[in-house]
Amino acid sequence: MTLPRITLRDAAVVLALLAAMAAEALWFPFHDAPLTWASWVLVVGTALPALVRRTHPGIALAASAAILLPLTNLCPVIHTGPFAAMLAGYWLARTRGTRVAVTAGVLLVPWVVFLMSRGGVDKLLTLDLPKNLAFIALPIVLGLAARYRSQSVQALVERAEEAERGREQEALRRVGEERLRIARDVHDVVSHSMVAIIVQAGVGSHLMDADPATARQTLLDIRRISAETLTDLRGILGLLREEDGEAAVEPTTTLAGLADLASTLQATGLELDLQVDVGDEPLSTTVDVTAYRIVQEALTNVLRHAPGSATRVRIVRIRDTLSVEVEDQGGQASGAVPDGTGNGLRGLRERVRAIGGQLDAGPRPEGGWLVRARLPIAASVHHAPALAQERA
Repeated sequence: MTLPRITLRDAAVVLALLAAMAAEALWFPFHDAPLTWASWVLVVGTALPALVRRTHPGIALAASAAILLPLTNLCPVIHTGPFAAMLAGYWLARTRGTRVAVTAGVLLVPWVVFLMSRGGVDKLLTLDLPKNLAFIALPIVLGLAARYRSQSVQALVERAEEAERGREQEALRRVGEERLRIARDVHDVVSHSMVAIIVQAGVGSHLMDADPATARQTLLDIRRISAETLTDLRGILGLLREEDGEAAVEPTTTLAGLADLASTLQATGLELDLQVDVGDEPLSTTVDVTAYRIVQEALTNVLRHAPGSATRVRIVRIRDTLSVEVEDQGGQASGAVPDGTGNGLRGLRERVRAIGGQLDAGPRPEGGWLVRARLPIAASVHHAPALAQERA
């Protein structure tokens, strides 16, 4: 059996519970009950199950609820004693879902009624009964609410990623169709013109001595056909440079799309401060795409690991370098905190390295996470492999 992984946060929660119960026992004892060594053993035993509340919430809840029986007999702690069980109930609802949480709550009701009846049946007719039953319901409701929120945020992230993939695939499909159309046009124009030129050149070479006037006209026809072909090719290839053409050949994931990305993520509750100052001179496509990808990956990680965290995105041109910074303040993590070795950050490092830049990612001393990149403005066609990988 794998031992549960206990973190400093778990230990801190246990210490907080011990402090609360010790304060009640020392300063607000129930009916001035005496404190013995057994009382302190029970206090410690009541708090210890909180160590595994996240990894084994069912065991933690059962142990915390069971120890309430001797606790109410031997220790003057009745107000803070149920806190460990409440925390375990919260994590049981958050990690195991509605069915398990409701079942556990129903099973706890007779146990709470039994514990209260030991102080006299009349106590069941007071407001203490609904108050103690609320101690069961409240953690379960809060845990289920946190679970549903986490699932909602995850669904929004997945839909945003799926929509992004769909836009890229649609753009690639349209680019492919446009390339095929242009290839057909180029083939038709060039093949027809080259055949005509070859035939005219053959006729002219035979008539050069016998009929110089006809040979001269043949050369003029070759010149005209060449000029017309060049005009047609310029018109066809000019479509590749049109900004408002029917098919976009530039990647759709550039800094121009940050506003749409920010709107989507802010709908999930993310507090986003977006600051972009890249100057008037346009960026190369490679740098533009790379900067967008850095921001997109960093914000996605914030949603996964610190939903609702205040986040700042700052993109600024500093002489010949584009600085990209994404930092969040941290928050209640919905999953494991990233260690910077995931596939997303690894892919970003490879992408930044391919254009001669540098990327650093890691936790901030004051909490949260920071992703910082420095991209050379001069990165362009010399780093075409990175752009080709993006389009693929």
